[in-house]
Amino acid sequence: MVARGDIYEFGPFRLDADAGILFRGAEPTMLGQRAVLLLRLLLQRAGAPVSKDALVEAAWPGLAIDDSNLTVQIAALRRVLADAAQGESWVETLPRRGYRYVGPAVTRGSPQAESVPQPIPALALPEKPSVAVLPFSNLSGDPEQGYFADGMVDDIITGLSRIKWLFVIARSSSFTYRGRAVDVKQVGRELGVRYVLEGSVRRVANRVRISSQLIDTTTGTHVWAELYDRKFDDIFALQDEIALSVVGAIEPSLRQAEVERVERKRPGNLDAYDLVLQAQSDVYSGMPEPAAKALVLLERAIELDPTYALAHAFAAMCHHNRFLRAGLREEDRTASVSHAHMAIAHGRDDALALTFAAFSIGMDGHNRAAAFAAFEAALAVGPSTALVYILGGVILGWAGEAERAIEWGERAMRLSPFDPWAFAAFHSFILGHFHRGRYEEAATVAYKAVQSNPAHSISYMLLAASLAKLGRIEQAKAAAAKVLQLQPAFRYARHFSGVDCAPELAASLGEALRDTGLPE
Repeated sequence: MVARGDIYEFGPFRLDADAGILFRGAEPTMLGQRAVLLLRLLLQRAGAPVSKDALVEAAWPGLAIDDSNLTVQIAALRRVLADAAQGESWVETLPRRGYRYVGPAVTRGSPQAESVPQPIPALALPEKPSVAVLPFSNLSGDPEQGYFADGMVDDIITGLSRIKWLFVIARSSSFTYRGRAVDVKQVGRELGVRYVLEGSVRRVANRVRISSQLIDTTTGTHVWAELYDRKFDDIFALQDEIALSVVGAIEPSLRQAEVERVERKRPGNLDAYDLVLQAQSDVYSGMPEPAAKALVLLERAIELDPTYALAHAFAAMCHHNRFLRAGLREEDRTASVSHAHMAIAHGRDDALALTFAAFSIGMDGHNRAAAFAAFEAALAVGPSTALVYILGGVILGWAGEAERAIEWGERAMRLSPFDPWAFAAFHSFILGHFHRGRYEEAATVAYKAVQSNPAHSISYMLLAASLAKLGRIEQAKAAAAKVLQLQPAFRYARHFSGVDCAPELAASLGEALRDTGLPE
């Protein structure tokens, strides 16, 4: 691996000298700051003698100390390196002279060798503390456990999002950095956050080890780093502990006032939790076939834990997808609303559960007042929940509240600029612009919606209507054909009825769609 900046790599270790942390692999060691300073000088002069005086000046600048202090710190350094050294000593004692590093070859980053970063648009930092939690690396050696690592991050984000004074980027935007070697300063610019939390998860049998580091994106320095080694049974308490520690690192003076906000009710059965994690990607697809797959897992989760709010909320969303895009069957509509009410009853402290429940009640139950009461409850629990504004904006769009729909979409995209639910946020923009007769703007955003989720039929329907209004009939017909390819039974009048579309908007959309050849 090629090192960057003031970083030294040797054997399995990486010394981030600027941050003052020695990593073994992806995990920080517990080496103290004075020992880190000694190691840095030894690595800088690898293979050459380093005098005691030079080492003392590096670790205790300007201080007169006893030689025993140096001996203690060298011993601590050797202990940390001992396992990898396999009985050898990588720090050699030179009697009456000093010490010398004699371990594996050292690779040092050179700032001059780094490419000059290109200017990119940067989001302004919010007034309040802001954080993005990047996907944790799965070090379990089992690709199937990747969903567990993701679930850890989900719960940390959820816990942090409950803190009203903290601006938290949504999971779906921070997860766009999965598998990429990223510079935290770049992440900070792109997402508009001051802090980034990153880490790794290793799960073996009934134990889990988690490392995490909080980094200031404005300087690239580590604010906080910690290792956790726990029994798997204690995983939920561990998630809260990590979230609480991040809170403490960002604003210690507010810790006591805010810690209670991070704690939330946990599902009583871990198997149910795993099932919900595995169902999530299919729930988020927005289409009926994946929703049917997810429901198999969610029904098992609910059987194991009938009060699991998020399982009910996900089930509501699956039935919503089936209702609108698989025949408008009454049993799906009824199931959507029923699961939504169960999610609200059991998930008063779960912003995500409240959000999906609100959407089902508004879209399938046609009760917008109750839906927005649930959205407000979700924001009270998690003020940084971007999905509230995404799904709420969709309901406002179909209700014909054009400007408010656009406003909510804008809030959503600020909280989560790379959200995979962005296609739904774009729907709120399209409906708002279309209803106000701004067809060029509507078509431009509709193309973005199609690119964001090319498997979602309604994006193509909205594109077809916008293009038809602009007189681009051949392009509109091509988009309409895509609607029927994805959803063969689509009938626009039935869809408008299903979503309780505002009459004036339904009339305008219907007039445009008739010209595309889509069946009414």
